[in-house]
Amino acid sequence: MTIERTASEFLIRFPFFISAERMQDMVDYLRYKELTANYSVAQAEVDSLSQSINRNWWQKNQLKF
Repeated sequence: MTIERTASEFLIRFPFFISAERMQDMVDYLRYKELTANYSVAQAEVDSLSQSINRNWWQKNQLKF
């Protein structure tokens, strides 16, 4: 992998053998970091949201187990 900086952008080059799925995961992560860079959330809020998501997921999927 090489990273090059120009006057207006960064260029990142990856070897051809990296799978498209892995590349998409990396791009998604970078996009997530970009979108959340200016957010500040208390850990208690994150924990509450996580519990709510898990509870809802379990209610929808418990019959599968």
